[in-house]
Amino acid sequence: MANFEAVLFDLDGTLCQRTQDTETLYARVFERVGEDPFGAPSDLWTALSGPPDHDDPIGYYGAGFARVAAQHDRSDADTLALARELVAAIDDSAVELLPGASVALDAAAAAGQVGLVTNGPADSQRTKLDALGLGDRFDAVVFAAELPRAKPHALPFERALDDLGVAPDRALYVGNSVEYDVAGSQNTGLAAAWLRNEQGPGSYDPEYTLNSLADLPEVLGVNNE
Repeated sequence: MANFEAVLFDLDGTLCQRTQDTETLYARVFERVGEDPFGAPSDLWTALSGPPDHDDPIGYYGAGFARVAAQHDRSDADTLALARELVAAIDDSAVELLPGASVALDAAAAAGQVGLVTNGPADSQRTKLDALGLGDRFDAVVFAAELPRAKPHALPFERALDDLGVAPDRALYVGNSVEYDVAGSQNTGLAAAWLRNEQGPGSYDPEYTLNSLADLPEVLGVNNE
């Protein structure tokens, strides 16, 4: 059982996931741009580098579309136009909490202060938080896209810890990305609780591995009953 003064969370892929129909969204993007479709949503998600809460969404999705276009011999495609249309079509309010998220947040609040550190821009991430009913659940919120450096750099974690007045070794960070969440938090001196996914931990060694967010109370030694 650990004794932490603060628990910080990632947002996308950790506390919540999108609920839009990706097949319909993908087809609509090509229709609106006037491009013949190529690939599938799964091809785009595989081609993307890093988590979806990115500070340059058009460049992020444009690079993904470019990789998929190359795989389908479609170098003529306007991948930036596709990216702009995709970003415009994404509904940031179409999100839902992942299983165990409410339990994890309650346990974190019972253990100490609660923070959020996300790479996403403030406008889209606030929309998600409001839609999820989490607008007032955090003692500190850091939108790393508004900072000079984003996760896995230490700056977003340090900003949250400064706002909370907590030392790094007294805080736990919960996230689903080993490259961004585990590496970034450990490099800053926080313990990492990795939410297991199909990619596996690779060469990373988080202090805690969660099969579900519902496992967090046990890590914190909190009884939510």
